[in-house]
Amino acid sequence: MQQQQTDQELIAQVLRGNTSAYSELVKRHQRFVFTLAVRFAKNREDAEEIAQDCFVKAYKALGTFNQTAKFSTWLYTITYTTAMSFLRKKRIETQSINGSENDLELEGHQSDLSNNLAERKSVNKYLDEAITTLSNDDIVIVTMFYKGEQSLEEISQALNMPANTVKIRLHRARAKLKDRLEVLLKDEVKELLWN
Repeated sequence: MQQQQTDQELIAQVLRGNTSAYSELVKRHQRFVFTLAVRFAKNREDAEEIAQDCFVKAYKALGTFNQTAKFSTWLYTITYTTAMSFLRKKRIETQSINGSENDLELEGHQSDLSNNLAERKSVNKYLDEAITTLSNDDIVIVTMFYKGEQSLEEISQALNMPANTVKIRLHRARAKLKDRLEVLLKDEVKELLWN
């Protein structure tokens, strides 16, 4: 069985001219980059555009990547700045248009229809809804910490924010999520009781 190459080994191959190694990097990180982009964009089409832009920018700037750093942290920094730029540009273009936000429900691609999966999807639906009520920075921090499994220090580097600030924002975001989930789940219980 062949051992999987590290991100740094793949980057070295790309820098030597092996562009197919970059497709492996994209495969490894595309799901999380897309998830982060969806958190900002709130719709699939814009998130796909942001994610694609991120990988193009990362490819072009790969020569500037500090090999001692973690590639995922560097990539998420690019994702964050690309998403913020995209949203600023979009806000300017649509400032006079009153549009409604599209809700996007991210569900797993498994076909298992067990009760456990249905419960997880329901919980994820409410969690995703609660996360959208946070500020953009808090959305990134929560997503990077829980879904990206990034440390506070890695998030700090990615967002160019002191680690202590990240820790405080994460704590406050969790409290906001808890409050919002209590409201959302209370409404669901009422709905179940009256139907």
